[in-house]
Amino acid sequence: MKIAVSGKGGVGKTTLVAGLARYFAVKGRSVFAIDADPDTNLALTLSFPNPSSITPLIEMEKLIEERTGAKPGSLSPFFKLNPKVDDIPDKYFAEHDGIKLAVMGTVRGGGMGCTCPENAFLKALLSHLLVEREEMVILDMEAGIEHLGRGTARNVDKFIVVVEPGKKSIETAFRIKELSSQIGVTNISVVGNKIREEKDKNYLSSNMTDFNFLGFISFDKNIIEADMNGFSLWEKGEKFRQEIEAIVKNL
Repeated sequence: MKIAVSGKGGVGKTTLVAGLARYFAVKGRSVFAIDADPDTNLALTLSFPNPSSITPLIEMEKLIEERTGAKPGSLSPFFKLNPKVDDIPDKYFAEHDGIKLAVMGTVRGGGMGCTCPENAFLKALLSHLLVEREEMVILDMEAGIEHLGRGTARNVDKFIVVVEPGKKSIETAFRIKELSSQIGVTNISVVGNKIREEKDKNYLSSNMTDFNFLGFISFDKNIIEADMNGFSLWEKGEKFRQEIEAIVKNL
């Protein structure tokens, strides 16, 4: 399966991605977890050792220049739109507990020149992962569809929007659904997160009647403690594991 997870910042996209990745890895599946959110913390959530040492792919300038034929940040109008990327997952992805992880990275700041070679490299890699690879691919995305073009989006088996009880989160979900429909993505479902009691579920369900809910994740102090202390939520959170398993059954 190829799964993309999006939603408003702070709703818990990374928590869901980490849970799904760990679930499928425990079940013996080969899993690629892709951190495509500018606020990169998937490696930490997955308890990768020394997560800050993982170099974002977009910062591998020599590699990008080698594959695209253009130096990142340069004003060169000529570069390869479909660079060779089939060896990247095996050579450059970090691996821990049966999960291979890549941090995409984001170009920020002014005066950095054309980012076209970097974008071409990342888009080619995503296309390769979604279209040509047989592993599980789970994308932790920002609140949008910028990383998915028309060609790659159609190869995503499920687009999951994470929401929390609140108007802003719901509004973001509707916006993501509208944007996704413009590139042909219709297989959208929702996961409710930070659920404190039954009325939170009812609030989300009643305000999102056009969405299919895969399940809900409870507000759990274990999630906060795992984030603060850097331990594996999967190992410590029995309720979290049960809720992820219920979500997977509905996929």
